[in-house]
Amino acid sequence: MSKVPKGIIVLALIFSLHYFFGCMEENYNSQKKVLSGDYPGETSAGDLPTLFSKGFVSTNLSERDVAISPNGKEFYYTLWTGTFGVIMKIKEKDGKWESPEVVPFSHQYSNLEPFITNDGKKLFFSSNRPIKPDAKIKDYDIWFVENSDTGWGNPVNLGSPVNSGGNEFYPSLADNGNIYFTAARSDSYGSEDIYLSEYKNGNYSNPVNLGTTVNSKTDEFNAFIAPDESYLIFSNWGRDDGLGGGDLYISFNNNDEWIPAINLGEKINSSALDYCPFVTRDGKYFFFTSRRTSVNMENQTAEDYKSLVKMLNSPLNGKNDIYWMKAGFIDSLKAIKY
Repeated sequence: MSKVPKGIIVLALIFSLHYFFGCMEENYNSQKKVLSGDYPGETSAGDLPTLFSKGFVSTNLSERDVAISPNGKEFYYTLWTGTFGVIMKIKEKDGKWESPEVVPFSHQYSNLEPFITNDGKKLFFSSNRPIKPDAKIKDYDIWFVENSDTGWGNPVNLGSPVNSGGNEFYPSLADNGNIYFTAARSDSYGSEDIYLSEYKNGNYSNPVNLGTTVNSKTDEFNAFIAPDESYLIFSNWGRDDGLGGGDLYISFNNNDEWIPAINLGEKINSSALDYCPFVTRDGKYFFFTSRRTSVNMENQTAEDYKSLVKMLNSPLNGKNDIYWMKAGFIDSLKAIKY
């Protein structure tokens, strides 16, 4: 390899830093807006997926994992770098949505995948923080914080039997306290499966694999459970009926048995990764994360540099974006299955 002059290296570094901080500044300036609507900058969705809150929530950065407080006044999501996550909150005050802010318990370590209980008293999330402050960073566990008059408290590790020596991701709780989550364990059919730990007499039972109507020899992950446990929406990568980089599936509960999961179809799924499902408490709207993109790199040339930079500095650039739509398709699919 021939040596590159130091001057060129310095100029390249300066350019790279200028571009990076320029992207961050543009993103920050767009989020300084104060928006109205029932949701941040949005009022209602349609029957097909649309980008959610473009330029405010869905930006040139990588956003995923929606959670909404029971009163609808707080909107949570994760900013993801690809190696670590930060949980963000947008608060509605006097009819206006304020700029995103980092939640206090997410200032350190990697934190992602928030879920708020139906009473609003607890927020569950996944984190790689150590159990003891002076210990080394470990695997991802499920943690929770409790709500009080002063806001969310200090993180508490959920402990065994839910947490183990491996990773636990994407907590989702039914109204009865049962927790569904992603893990790779000795009884997993694929590298990751969906598990259930029932909440009985104030304690969690040993997690149970949901079985082959939900899980498979491929990868199942990031599941949302309906409040009454009537359906489960989850992500999969590797099934024969998949459309590409990972799809969303649904399984309905019939007399305490999960029926074989079905692909949500090409109206919702894309050829990119589609995952991180969430349904609003009133059952009206369905949120999910997608890496679909409007950037066609095969058609870009050196002459298109400015337009390419503009696209890469916008949503739909191949990073995670948040989408939403009406959730009526769930009842429609249930009617077909029964």
